[in-house]
Amino acid sequence: MSAVAPNRRQLPLTGRCQVPSDKSISHRAALLAACSSGTSRIENYSRAGDCRASTDLVRSLGCAVREAGDTLEVTGLGADFPARVIGGALDCARSGTTMRLGAGLVAGLPLTVQLTGHAQLLRRPMERVATPLRLMGAEVTTAAEGRPPLRVRGGGLAGINFTPPQASAQVKSALLLAGLRASSATTVCEPLATRDHTERLLAAMGARIEVLRKGTTGQTVRLEPGGLSPLHLTVPGDASSAAVLAAAAALVPRSDVRLERVSVNPTRIGFFEVLRRMGGNVELEIADDNQGPEPVADIRVRHAPLRAFRIDSLEVPGLIDELPLLGLLATTAEGVSEVRGASELRLKESDRIAGLITGLRLLGAEAEQLDDGFLVHGPTPLRGGRCDALTDHRLAMTFTLAGLVSREPVSVRGAEFISDSFPGFRQLLGGLT
Repeated sequence: MSAVAPNRRQLPLTGRCQVPSDKSISHRAALLAACSSGTSRIENYSRAGDCRASTDLVRSLGCAVREAGDTLEVTGLGADFPARVIGGALDCARSGTTMRLGAGLVAGLPLTVQLTGHAQLLRRPMERVATPLRLMGAEVTTAAEGRPPLRVRGGGLAGINFTPPQASAQVKSALLLAGLRASSATTVCEPLATRDHTERLLAAMGARIEVLRKGTTGQTVRLEPGGLSPLHLTVPGDASSAAVLAAAAALVPRSDVRLERVSVNPTRIGFFEVLRRMGGNVELEIADDNQGPEPVADIRVRHAPLRAFRIDSLEVPGLIDELPLLGLLATTAEGVSEVRGASELRLKESDRIAGLITGLRLLGAEAEQLDDGFLVHGPTPLRGGRCDALTDHRLAMTFTLAGLVSREPVSVRGAEFISDSFPGFRQLLGGLT
């Protein structure tokens, strides 16, 4: 399925809007609510397709789930959980977060479960989470080359001290979920700190969790096993969705966009820090009425001339999802922009390095792939044309934004999955006039 990106060259984007609720926080809130004793209430829960997969997972595990508008109520499994085998595979749809974190949740329970999903998800690596869960005592099997489906037989876990070979918030979160029901403490040592939504939510639910910083880039997270109190949370706006509209404002001359009540967790705003470094005009106004575990702010972005940037492995964990957007912005920036240390991009919903550079070149950009990143020369006007998003929502949104500044329209193949992460994307983008 192809879609034509809006071609409104030189028409500025102006106005204010609220982006969809944060997908990463919503995933974790639903899964942690399943671990609690009592009923959790999660307001402004994400409507993204990926988060629907997490909601369906906790329901399939036996949680009572009630939905009213954007409010989700989940009654947790509690401390006493009967051993059983769940017949039929649990469908994680296209959501790697649901599968990896769900494996951690199931590993702590006396269950035997198979986790599967869409063909695209079945291509993604799962040994990175299966290996440490085995070390904790779970029985986890994967298909050929460590791919899904995952078969997990949980229960009887012991805590471990684990250092992931690559920075991964999903692996860390899976181990913490499993560690809630282990017989001893679980420690995850991160050479590079990753997004910490799980730690913040665990602390808010009464978990005995400790986070120790290591130097300027790493951290150690230690969790004692134990039960959780119900969660009461209003999910803020999604930082990654905000980055998409911010990138649009940064691309189009005379634009001035205000994004309201966005999560500005320090582990999630790397995109905005790089945009400032490029010369972008970015202002954050911290909300003074926030009562939740996540910092919230309004973000104002105004167009300004941009210069090239360089990103290395130390910055990648904080903006991994936004690197395609930065690749597009680099086509308008003065100089050569370089991204290194981002080989993880090749293991997402698609090979995002290959997909991004192929698409940008088809649109007229001067860009090249590197083994672990890419180079983009700028400024290079985009001529428009056809490109393939490889059914990857991040690439689809990036190529759609290219149509805002291209000489001719941009046709994007595989744009139908944008709602996986950003429901209402086209409507919000079209409303900024």
